[in-house]
Amino acid sequence: MTDELGRLSEIGRRALQSRNWPVVSACAEDLLRRDPNSPEGHFLAGLVEKAAQRPVKATEAFAKALELDAGRYDAAVELANQHCIARRNAEAVALLHDYQARLGNSPRYLDMAGTVYSDMGMAEKAWPLYRKANELQPGVPLFQSNLAACGVYLGKIDEAKAIYRALLRQTPTHQRNHYHLSRLEQAKDTVHIEQMKAALRSTNLAPDKNIFIYYAIGKELEDLGEWQEAFRYYQMAGDAVTSVANYDVAADLGLIDKVIEVCDKQWLAARPDRVPADAAARTPIFLVGLPRTGTTLTERILASHARVESIGETLQMQMTLRRISGVESVETMNPAIIEAAAQKDVGLIAHGYLDAVRHRFRGKPMFIEKLPENFLYLGFIAKAWPDARLVYLRRNPMDACFAMYKQSFFRFAYTLENLGRYYIAHDRLLRHWRSMLGDRLIEIEYESLVTDQEGQTRSLLDRLGLDFEAACLEFEKNEAATATASSVQVREKIHSRSVNRWRHFEKELQPLRQLLEHAGIAIT
Repeated sequence: MTDELGRLSEIGRRALQSRNWPVVSACAEDLLRRDPNSPEGHFLAGLVEKAAQRPVKATEAFAKALELDAGRYDAAVELANQHCIARRNAEAVALLHDYQARLGNSPRYLDMAGTVYSDMGMAEKAWPLYRKANELQPGVPLFQSNLAACGVYLGKIDEAKAIYRALLRQTPTHQRNHYHLSRLEQAKDTVHIEQMKAALRSTNLAPDKNIFIYYAIGKELEDLGEWQEAFRYYQMAGDAVTSVANYDVAADLGLIDKVIEVCDKQWLAARPDRVPADAAARTPIFLVGLPRTGTTLTERILASHARVESIGETLQMQMTLRRISGVESVETMNPAIIEAAAQKDVGLIAHGYLDAVRHRFRGKPMFIEKLPENFLYLGFIAKAWPDARLVYLRRNPMDACFAMYKQSFFRFAYTLENLGRYYIAHDRLLRHWRSMLGDRLIEIEYESLVTDQEGQTRSLLDRLGLDFEAACLEFEKNEAATATASSVQVREKIHSRSVNRWRHFEKELQPLRQLLEHAGIAIT
């Protein structure tokens, strides 16, 4: 029997290499039919479920394999990966902590463990694992690109550039590597632009396959002051995304309307039934606002203070609201979840959130949660934490909108019409929070921050109840990882180069300006 089980395992492993999932599935089923307690059978079954995008069944299978054989580091890392996907980060961290010492001879699982850490915003934990994977098995493009991306988060920009350039020498048409390289430095000439345009010509792909290289070309053209051609490539990228995206901005606008409707003054005034025992010992600072408005810059300034640490962008507020609402949905957030969550004891929100992020704490009395989109949930945050600091970043509407439009990250920002409609709804929500929260809402203007760094920093620290520390003015020396679109910029000293940058694109952005002004939003 043992020989037969070994033969089935060998067949399944060979099939894995060619991604022949029917054969892998058949081997897993045969193994479990012969021995229901076969760790290998459950492990292979988990890989099949993972490939089929059935995360619940994959999690169950990997957990069973690990239960039957606690030495299966492969099952442990696969299980940690599933926990990470489900945003059960604390469980993922615990597994990796217990098993990473056993990964020394497995480049594949060193790389996967690194990716789990990286996806959870823990690049400093990922870096040595990626390095080890590349040492054990040099020349694997996936391992190399993962190391480079992690290096960017950690400020190892020169190392990352060298890796991306080496990868592009091997594969000159690799669009994402062109994109990543373009973001690591200001273009000084057209050499890389011409390389990217040559890649476009040689591959001759449909526009929706060229999205990242369109953004990269646009970015470097903008670096060189070729404003109109840069905008043309940004527009090509946004149009390409729009052509394949199943997105209706009305759903996001409806969510904002529901938040305004549900989170009213009467609701906010009702006291929570309970607050977590450790809430008073640790004060959260929620940094919110539209993306690209200075949230990362502000985070770096505050996290340079001796009494403050950052836990990054965790998504755990959204996940906690989903969980306590009891609403089953494939959507990450919708009006039904908001309505149901508002009827729950918000003490459960604080408790659930703190439980989910506790593994990131390092003992400082204040911590930053920096997810810009948490501006949607400020009512829940304010109610769940009476002492939470709520910091809202604002920026010139046109600069804010254009900064989002030329990035590849924001679902509502791929067309000027959707972007304008979303900004108007966001502005309506901000005015709602002002009326609800009063002085609790600390508003920071990006333009004032970059032109009067010390004055604005002193004022912000004072409102947060913190003494001034000179280190906050030298945030660029902060070596902590950052995994945002601003990961390169925050390694520089503060500057005002981005203020009124939209003016270079005034003609192209006229439809957006008209939308905003028609809604009563002043453009200066």
